[in-house]
Amino acid sequence: MPTSVKLTISLIVILAAAAGYVLQAHLGQVGPKYAVLALGAFMVVAMWLFPEVSRKEIRK
Repeated sequence: MPTSVKLTISLIVILAAAAGYVLQAHLGQVGPKYAVLALGAFMVVAMWLFPEVSRKEIRK
């Protein structure tokens, strides 16, 4: 996956996690707001850490 696409997806995920955090904080939820932040951070780190799966033909 190209770096520009990864950066765009990372930004979208970070913004969504921040919006979820603000919404949960506004509703007075303590546990779920931290879960939303942790999940957002985990998704971004996992996308950058683990390589994209590429399938190669195996010649027999």
